[in-house]
Amino acid sequence: MDKPVLPDYSGACISNIVPALLDGAVDPPPWLPDAALDAAQVVLLVLDGLGWEQLQDRTDVAPVLSSLVGGPITSVTPSTTATALTSIATGMTPGEHGVVGYRVSTGSQEVLNVLRWSTPSGDARQRIDPEEFQPHAAFCAQRPAIVTKAEFVNSGFSGAHLSHVRFNGYRVPSTLVLELRRVLRAGEPFVYAYYDGIDKVAHEYGLAEHYDAELRFADRLVADILEAMPPGAALVITADHGQVDVGDRIVELGSEVTPHVSYQSGEGRFRWLHARPGRADALLEAARAAHSDVAWVRTRDETVDEGWWGERVTDAARSRLGDVALVARDPISFHDPADTGPFVLVGRHGSLTSAEMYVPLLVGTK
Repeated sequence: MDKPVLPDYSGACISNIVPALLDGAVDPPPWLPDAALDAAQVVLLVLDGLGWEQLQDRTDVAPVLSSLVGGPITSVTPSTTATALTSIATGMTPGEHGVVGYRVSTGSQEVLNVLRWSTPSGDARQRIDPEEFQPHAAFCAQRPAIVTKAEFVNSGFSGAHLSHVRFNGYRVPSTLVLELRRVLRAGEPFVYAYYDGIDKVAHEYGLAEHYDAELRFADRLVADILEAMPPGAALVITADHGQVDVGDRIVELGSEVTPHVSYQSGEGRFRWLHARPGRADALLEAARAAHSDVAWVRTRDETVDEGWWGERVTDAARSRLGDVALVARDPISFHDPADTGPFVLVGRHGSLTSAEMYVPLLVGTK
């Protein structure tokens, strides 16, 4: 792949789903099936981590999903949960809402883990107000019913991308179906639902038999949701990103690169390098020499000029970007010792390959 797959911010992109469903556009987008626009009630279900290419490779594993109407649309930059879910909820590009990654620089060499809403100093909710970090209203300020895992309801990230909605928490997938049925029976015209199982399994096990088993389960979950929906309702399904199985292909920064690096942000497949004072040019030269064979190497300004973040990039969003981006083209991950978690990630995402950038936009009715 010679060129990165850039988001289609003016067309078939996850950032345009909610405005198309809630704004009542006179000219509906051609990539959104009519069944979603004609429905009396709509459920927008995000299946975290379900890429279009992974689904197409497993149509036999997911017969229900594969039978639905629709096709591929693009994720955003980077193709990561924190950024993509914020774009879905707000209907904005990353350059507008400012949640520009999973681990984001907040200045003074401090990096905020957006999903955990923490820094190396611990819980950051008191120091970094989620609603100030991302101040834009979700879901066109309509305050819809949200069905998501109960433990997410009071998280910092939920405060940043789902502020002022009406939460309905579930503990296990079976109660996701029950919560959806309850709010639909109450007459809710639009409901947003989120399921994270596919992403979690892909991260820990990659894209082999465990992934297939989880996709098979998610397909049955979709069938259960469709069965629980009232006549005249539509289920719209999308995802935040796809996946790449990197296995143990972890790449250390080149020895000629590290002397110029102050710290890193981002994640393994979209790694931001922050230069030591006065070394940005040297960092770029060294990074291109060391890693351009396996990654797209770009400066901050290049990513902005090439439209990676959308037509408009706010000062706040720009300030959270690094100096040089290493965006993995091959199935690898760039190592940062400060980027840790409970287990080694086998499946990853964040980059601009087709496997990560294309996600489904599917519609089903009962």
